[in-house]
Amino acid sequence: MVNTTPQVVTIAGSDSGGGAGIQADLKTFQARKAFGMSIVVALTAQNTLGVQSSLPVPLDFIDAQFASLVADFKIGAVKTGMLFNGAYVENVVNNLKKVDFGPLIVDPVMVAKGGHQLLDQDAINAIQNQLLPIATLVTPNIPEAEIIADMSIESEADMLVAGLKLQGYGAKNVIIKGGHAKDARARDLVLMEDGEILWLSSPRVETENTHGTGDTLSAAIAAELAKGSELKAAIVIAKQFIQGAIADSIDVGHGHGPTNHWADLSDDVLVESE
Repeated sequence: MVNTTPQVVTIAGSDSGGGAGIQADLKTFQARKAFGMSIVVALTAQNTLGVQSSLPVPLDFIDAQFASLVADFKIGAVKTGMLFNGAYVENVVNNLKKVDFGPLIVDPVMVAKGGHQLLDQDAINAIQNQLLPIATLVTPNIPEAEIIADMSIESEADMLVAGLKLQGYGAKNVIIKGGHAKDARARDLVLMEDGEILWLSSPRVETENTHGTGDTLSAAIAAELAKGSELKAAIVIAKQFIQGAIADSIDVGHGHGPTNHWADLSDDVLVESE
């Protein structure tokens, strides 16, 4: 029996602090019982207080990592995270077009926890015009959706307009995460390829320990897809997973701490159809 275990890969940057990036993805894959592997795009010197330094890997080394995985594994889903700049987005897209890694989940990491924009305009253009057209699902938070859709988001109606704009770039399905809103419940918009609209809501948790939430949500979706779940079911399970990971808090570091990747799924998630 070869390659019968569900396998999933993350293409992202390394977080030396362990709370986000590839480290968060691999922890999530393991928690959701999918075998995780990685293609490293960049290294960071990072902790819960911020990113102190970063170092991109050579582009041909990204090619080598793709070739190595293709030669041995049967990957059932793939997710992207921080892709450094436009040249790296283009490289990853070109490699993904040559392989069959299953559904592609794009977490368009663009904005640091403190609000600082991480990518220049060339990278944003590459995400819009090259990465989103091959994405099964894109999962921005509100600040990231504002950048991609080039609009301000002040309401749930705005979230829907932005989601439709992201589909206009080619993304089949869209989640816009509502964690940056101010309502008592955090509400995420899910816009499906067939036009179905869902809202996933959960109680807002007062905590500083939210480092890596976007990575964790998108990684959980990818893991469930690699195991054979339908997309809608994978999204709901991932929402339950990240809600549990935030609510069942751990204490690590002095800044924005990580989520708890060994927490149980939360029952405090409501799924509403529109």
